[in-house]
Amino acid sequence: MEQNRRYWDDEAAAWHGPLARDHWSQAEPRWGLWATPESQVSVLPYDIGGMRTIELGCGTAYVSAWLARAGAHPVGIDLSEKQLATARAMQAEFGIDFPLVLGKAEKVPYDDNTFDLAISEYGASLWCDPYQWIPEAARLLVPGGHLVFMRYSPLFALCVRPEGSASTTLSRAQFGLKRLDWGNHVQFILPHGEMLRLLRSSGFVVEDLIEVQAPQPAHRDYTEVPADWAQQWPSEEIWKARLAG
Repeated sequence: MEQNRRYWDDEAAAWHGPLARDHWSQAEPRWGLWATPESQVSVLPYDIGGMRTIELGCGTAYVSAWLARAGAHPVGIDLSEKQLATARAMQAEFGIDFPLVLGKAEKVPYDDNTFDLAISEYGASLWCDPYQWIPEAARLLVPGGHLVFMRYSPLFALCVRPEGSASTTLSRAQFGLKRLDWGNHVQFILPHGEMLRLLRSSGFVVEDLIEVQAPQPAHRDYTEVPADWAQQWPSEEIWKARLAG
């Protein structure tokens, strides 16, 4: 949506861009806020080599860079020109090349049954309407293809205060939860039951739901969620699904 595109072009790119080099240089994928190592959560399919992959809401495309190093053939799509400019600079610096597409994860300019894996780490999974991007991911995948995405947890969404920090009390109702409107941007977080029904109606079989716990000690705190909160309750989660057929 236009509101989120402006947010990433005008504000978020300024602080997110400098982090790109750190992400691109990692030898092992580390996921989300708490840099959870791939060896701990097994986000990626074991046979990733040779897979055609699409990163939905790729930002600076470090996830696609990890996939390329693992032998996949990635494509990244994002609606922010500034994020993609950083991604291209990282491609040149690290010598890793793959297509980067300016566009919406809800309407990807590729044919049906093109990809073996669709993936999103706080990209489309948080910033796009799930009732649009998840059916689009199903369209893009071959039968038996994988969908993997990471987002804030519904519990975090229920506990985050209007000023943007997680509390130990509920701040909003679960029934009707779909989006958090922060004024200059919108995030989408469905409760588990609704997400499960959406995935099933789009043709997916859910294989795993990983609720991530912050490590002790954590490498940092965040304004929206301190580490001690996320050591007690999941601030983020990873969904793994496969397209039936």
